[in-house]
Amino acid sequence: MKTIAVSARAASLNELLKKARQGVVVLESADGQRFALTAVNNREGFDVGMSNDFADEVERTGSNKKLMKSLAARRKGIRGKGIPLADVKKQLGIE
Repeated sequence: MKTIAVSARAASLNELLKKARQGVVVLESADGQRFALTAVNNREGFDVGMSNDFADEVERTGSNKKLMKSLAARRKGIRGKGIPLADVKKQLGIE
């Protein structure tokens, strides 16, 4: 992911950002490709590099100490707040 600073003088872009503060905005290019624009609050990004080799990306991700610490903190914060697997299976009818 790349962060780009938007100038206060970019009126049309700032209008889109204002709309994205209220909810997800889907932008459609002239060729029909769609993009989602949404507010990202309190999120932390982690760069693990760009590689065409999946094993290399797994290795880089696993060795990213800052990312692993963040994931451990998130896991700790959600324990006991999930839905039991048995309930999910029952809801999906796959007991």
